[in-house]
Amino acid sequence: MDDVRVAAIASLTPLEELDRDPFLVDTRGQHTMCARWAEDKGYVVTRQLLLYGLRPNHRGLWVDVDAGLVDLFVAANDRVLDRAFTSARAFAAECERRGVRLETVGLDEPPYDAVMKAGVHRRLSMPTAGYDGR
Repeated sequence: MDDVRVAAIASLTPLEELDRDPFLVDTRGQHTMCARWAEDKGYVVTRQLLLYGLRPNHRGLWVDVDAGLVDLFVAANDRVLDRAFTSARAFAAECERRGVRLETVGLDEPPYDAVMKAGVHRRLSMPTAGYDGR
């Protein structure tokens, strides 16, 4: 049986929103949640997408689907989808129209304490300095 190929969707949310909504800012955390979900199901993440307010019919979303590199899209939760697309509902409809599955992980978001928020802040505020978040 061929592996199911997954495109993991994370929402790009400005660093300024870290205190108000840390999970939406933490793209690495979103992708990690999606990767664990895929691994638990025996799927393979072939793409990691970072999106903010993208049109559901944007050609770039569907290139990998058309090339046979993506069988389904997954996001950590509906809040991520709402931020990633101009309309999460329209994206779901486009997936259905194209015969591509759309899933959400549906796990609880991790609680962010001050140390976790500081780590996200460092990682996102210093990417050009070579800091990788460890």
